[in-house]
Amino acid sequence: MADLARIAGVSAITISRALAGSPLVNPDTAARIKQVAQQHGYAFNVSARNLRLRRSMTVAVVVEMKPTVERQMSGPYPLDLLGGITQELTSTGYSVLLTSLQGGALPNVQAADGVILLGQGAHEDAMHEVQNWGRPMVVWGAVSRHETQVVVGSDNRRGGALAAERFIALGRSRPVFLGDPAHGEFAERLEGFSQALSRHGIAPLTPMVSSFTVGAGAEAVHALLQKHPQVDALFAASDLLAIGAIRALIERGRRVPEDISVIGYDDTPLGATYVPPLSSVHQNFIDAGVLLARKVRALIEGEPATSETLPTHLVLRAT
Repeated sequence: MADLARIAGVSAITISRALAGSPLVNPDTAARIKQVAQQHGYAFNVSARNLRLRRSMTVAVVVEMKPTVERQMSGPYPLDLLGGITQELTSTGYSVLLTSLQGGALPNVQAADGVILLGQGAHEDAMHEVQNWGRPMVVWGAVSRHETQVVVGSDNRRGGALAAERFIALGRSRPVFLGDPAHGEFAERLEGFSQALSRHGIAPLTPMVSSFTVGAGAEAVHALLQKHPQVDALFAASDLLAIGAIRALIERGRRVPEDISVIGYDDTPLGATYVPPLSSVHQNFIDAGVLLARKVRALIEGEPATSETLPTHLVLRAT
């Protein structure tokens, strides 16, 4: 680098900044330095830079989900979140390491400067596990559940309330909530849903659901209708559960939405193109991913970061 500085007629620190893409260097000067470096076969040593800075310039993104045939990583969760995260981090010189909790804290994850956890897990078990890794951490999940952790999430309570208000407007009075409240986000959705219904003297049924899949939604609704055939509205904590519920309702001879109104959550392309097209609560995963990246970068660089809640809105379709 000293040799290159002498050839280019600038300081070594200017060489370092120019080759690292720093905005502190005049664009014309940076272009000239890069041309000189290329002519003399000089390559910026990222590993050496990171060693000097005592950073890996890597953020580990941990997805808290076990992919299945019915619930894959190719869906908006987590793919859209990952898109926002990658877009923001790579534009500022960080690399993204994608992993899951299935492999535990692998050596390359332990070398990361920070961690973004997508999903708190049932009873926040995933969050507690990753917290033990001792890295700056930002979590996608239920903001209301933790004052001590930096969490980015959607306004799940408002999403639940919007579903309840829609059912009330349609004159529905025997609603069901489909989702596992052991997960913080689902619990927030149920709270918003129940509170809005309670103002009209209505309490929702809350059957047990084994997982987040289409099959689990269908199974839960088949069991529900055996005991409560009179239900006339169903709010599912995810679009996959809602699609499974509609499948079971049709198999039982129920018309959607004539007999039972259905609302999902996430506003996925699958739900929008389903027949009938699914009404659903929308949350902006890409903006959330950008926020997660900015907050973990702030923590890594010793700056303050606080939890943040993004707005939700109801998308009305045919159900």
